[in-house]
Order: sequence, then C-alpha cells, then structure tokens
Amino acid sequence: MSKPVVITADSTVDLSPELLARYDVKIIPLTVILGDSSFLDGHDFTPYDMYQRYHADGTLPKTAAPSIQDFYDFFRQYTEAGFEVVHLDISSELSNAYNAARLAAGELEGVYVIDSRMLSTGVGLLAIEAAECREKGMSAAEIAGHLEELKHKVSTSFVLDTLEFMWKGGRCTGVTAFGANLLKIKPALEIRDGKLEIYKKYRGNINNVYRQYITKKLEGKQIRPGHIFLTESGEIDPAVIASLEKLVQSLSGCREVHHTVAGSTISSHCGPKCLGVLFIEA
Repeated sequence: MSKPVVITADSTVDLSPELLARYDVKIIPLTVILGDSSFLDGHDFTPYDMYQRYHADGTLPKTAAPSIQDFYDFFRQYTEAGFEVVHLDISSELSNAYNAARLAAGELEGVYVIDSRMLSTGVGLLAIEAAECREKGMSAAEIAGHLEELKHKVSTSFVLDTLEFMWKGGRCTGVTAFGANLLKIKPALEIRDGKLEIYKKYRGNINNVYRQYITKKLEGKQIRPGHIFLTESGEIDPAVIASLEKLVQSLSGCREVHHTVAGSTISSHCGPKCLGVLFIEA
C-alpha cells in the first residue's frame, strides 16, 4: 500500500490562503530582504508594503530561495510522519529553489521534486492538479510522473505596466526600460523553456491593454475546463478586475476563474499593475 501524500510548493506558487486550505498545499516561503530586515514571503511582508517603501525612498527588496537545510527540515517533518512528498518549485531558470530542494530530497526517501519550468500561478495550476490526483488515490510517484508530462501544457504569461522593476532587478537593461516607457509600451511576457521572454508589445491605456492581451491569449485556445487564473501584482482597480473576470469566463469556459494577488517575490520583479491569465491547454 502506498503512503499518504503531501503536496508542497515554494511561496512563488501565489495561491490564495483559501486555495491553499482548500487543496491542502503546504508552503515553504522564500525570503524577502529589505535593507537590514528579512521577511518571509506571504507571511509578514506584502506587495503593498513593498510598493509603499519603493514610493517613499526607491528601495526594492532582494529575494532569496530557502537553503538546502531549510528544504531538508521542511520535507523531513512530513517523511518522519509517514508521508511521501510531491514538491513543486519555480523554474530552475529563474531561481535556485529547485536545485536546493532537489539536493535536500536526495537525503530523504519518498520526496519527489518537480522543476515546474513556470512561475506564479502557473506553478499553482500544477499544485491544484497534484491535489486533485491525490484525491483520486494516485501515489506520489504517479502524481510526480503525471506533472512532468503535464507541465509543458501550462500557459504562463502576463503584461506589464512598467519595466522599471525588472530593470532595477537586473532582468532587463536600462535602455530597454527607458525606451518602453518613452514609447508607452506595455510588454507582454511568457514562459518559454523555463525562461521569461517578451513575445508582444502593446500600447495605450493599461486597462484597455488588459482586455486586448486576454482576448488575444484566449481566443481559439483549447483550454482544460477546470481552472484558470487571473493573477495580478496589486494596485489594479477592483472594478477592472471584476470586468476582466467576466471576460476570462466568457472566452475560456472554465468552471472556476481564480483571482489571486502575487506575493512579494514575484511582484518585486513585475511591479504594480502587472496582470496575467494562466491556464492549462487541453
């Protein structure tokens, strides 16, 4: 008989507290470093705190993945209690979290670590899938194998209001950021082979851009009907979000449209008013 399964992920999964509780996904947080202070992503430091500090003095936080020892201690609490673990991490192209988790898992029995090749709720979609597989009675090894096959069908993309945060975080050049701001370009990015790439450039009012981006991304797509995410980095008018949720529902036909706010790790690179629509293709 197979052991019971725990589904875990790092905090870049960006699932809401309600979804984490509903699907019983356990989280190991990344660390957010601001000056001499350190905070746990998703616990005691929010994107709103980060933006307030940035608007006040221009300071942006740095982020750090859990150490190998952190992962070892995190996994061991479950393996010692008789569980096997299926763990999901942000793409190894974007963080050291996967490599640290993999090395920690190598010291334990029954821990399966997945390099999602995604970020944010692109990883969240896989975590929900893992939880639903667990409810069907699948073993940890079976769930891990299924996720390895499925992860290539996840569509992770978003549109930015500004490149300033990516520039200051070292993810694009100052010339690129200046040119985008000067021309009022709103770049759309997607994950390809685990890396972030700009695939389209929009212009105009960001609220209109959201609708163009979502429509272009969803029209004609064959989407798995279960879950789709509308994930933002904060500071978007709730009325705009409500309107976009209706648009996503009408275009996708998914049973559940989940609205989530990204944690500090993801938001520190995206900046405010970033928005993505994330789903699994059929």
